[in-house]
Amino acid sequence: MEQLGKYGFLRRDYLKNHRNLIYQVMLLQDTIGEHLLEVDKAAREREEMILKQLEEKEPLPDKEADQMAWVRAANQHRTIAEEIILKELIYV
Repeated sequence: MEQLGKYGFLRRDYLKNHRNLIYQVMLLQDTIGEHLLEVDKAAREREEMILKQLEEKEPLPDKEADQMAWVRAANQHRTIAEEIILKELIYV
């Protein structure tokens, strides 16, 4: 079985705290693990796609020339991607 990642845990916590009935039903039907793995996988794939789109739209600066600018831009891209994923896949 695959290892559950960050987005799977976020989804589990959301279901547990805000959609407890759905969480309990999935737990009783033994489908929660599969659901969390699917959400985690979909979120990681979506993150990769969003990051590629962002980099095409706003290329990262040259890492060798200005490492701090590169880190700032890369972190900004990752934050944007994460916000989109949370709204689209985790908190629904």
